[in-house]
Amino acid sequence: MNVSYLLTNNSGIEIWRIKNFRPVSVPCTAYGKFFTGDAYIILKTTALKSGAFRHDIHYWLGKDASQDEAGTAAVKTVELDAALGGRAVQYREVQGHETAKFLSYFKPCIIPQEGGVSSGFKHTEINQQEHETRLYVCKGKHVVHVPFARASLNHDDIFILDTRSKLFQFNGSNSSIQERAKALEVVQYIKDMYHGGKCDVAAVEDGKLMADADAGEFWNFFGGFAPLPRKAASEGDKASESSAKLHCIKKGQSVIVRAESLTKSLLDTNKCYLLDCGTEVFVWLGRSTSLEERKNASAAAEELIRGPDQMESHIIRVIEGFETVTFRSKFDSWSQTNDVSVSAEGRGKVAALLKCQGLNVKGLTKAASVKEEPQPYIDCTGVLKVWRVNGREKIFISSSDQSKFYSGDCYIFQYTYPGEDKDVYLVGTWFGRKSVEVRNSFILYLVPFLMRDNYPNCTNLTNR
Repeated sequence: MNVSYLLTNNSGIEIWRIKNFRPVSVPCTAYGKFFTGDAYIILKTTALKSGAFRHDIHYWLGKDASQDEAGTAAVKTVELDAALGGRAVQYREVQGHETAKFLSYFKPCIIPQEGGVSSGFKHTEINQQEHETRLYVCKGKHVVHVPFARASLNHDDIFILDTRSKLFQFNGSNSSIQERAKALEVVQYIKDMYHGGKCDVAAVEDGKLMADADAGEFWNFFGGFAPLPRKAASEGDKASESSAKLHCIKKGQSVIVRAESLTKSLLDTNKCYLLDCGTEVFVWLGRSTSLEERKNASAAAEELIRGPDQMESHIIRVIEGFETVTFRSKFDSWSQTNDVSVSAEGRGKVAALLKCQGLNVKGLTKAASVKEEPQPYIDCTGVLKVWRVNGREKIFISSSDQSKFYSGDCYIFQYTYPGEDKDVYLVGTWFGRKSVEVRNSFILYLVPFLMRDNYPNCTNLTNR
């Protein structure tokens, strides 16, 4: 097999769709356009300050993708990682339950369309003359197509009703301002993508009665207004606090090594392991393991999550020496003294192994070995607010003018994005080169109070 899809010298994204058990390149114009019956491989390449590259590989599975397509995507992901030097972090993405990292590549969201290359599916194009009314739910960064029925609505989320001539944004009473702002971006995306930018948009507040014309029109699609029931917390809504279980892969079978008191010393460089954390399953690949052993470990992880309790689990693959912070946090002790780098000799062995298996590895042995750099990450799907300082007043700037800064003015900005446990705030200032000193003093006086009173845990960013 020829690894013709190898990318090592460019930053950005490349996408391949699985067709007849092979990856087929997707044109740039179709990036972000996914079909429910397909499986895809997504390579994200990031240039590091050292001049080297970091790779993140995702394989995305549509809800109607076949087991053969899913298996092929998993295997090709491992092969791609090996061809890139065996240091990439690999993620399994399931439609409707994608990781935040994956969703950050596609702004403002992805909305998979019905169709696929296999299993009798056909790719369908939007026909404005036969527009189908659809209902979407916005759950944080996820936008999911749900059944067009009153039973799909609730008080906690934001819903978008896509009709032929109008888009309705239904704001659940328990939804946050940040979620509503994100949903507005999705509404605009749907308007531009599926309506050619020509349709009306209306916001409907949860609990508002028929006296509002837009609300009345919205509820008519559901047979008339009626209060939504309060959702009772179910056992399925409660996060399970099960302990992580470490499995060792032997001849394609997983054997539990330990379920508590995990330490780094349990990991053998000659073996592959699974760390089952419930909603996340990590595949740890020892540096001395073969390509076949790594494929077996990936297959074992796929088998593990086929149970009814783990269908929505993420699979994240890490290579020894380049483990993510999240993976290391699962262990009681993890020595940070190892300085792992990929030597020229090691890359040569990988290249020789791949060449024996018929893979094209041109240029692999020439890549320079580098030390892995930290991976700072700020969510890019948040909400930005900007104010211009006028005397001792703050004037809010609309989103369309947020990029227009003048050298004679000063500005305050606030960026909000959802963190793991709570919203994260960045508050900062920008001083124009020709701005008046009194404005500068006023801003430096104002920002600490703004942070203390409204965002006690936020980060202060100041630029001149």
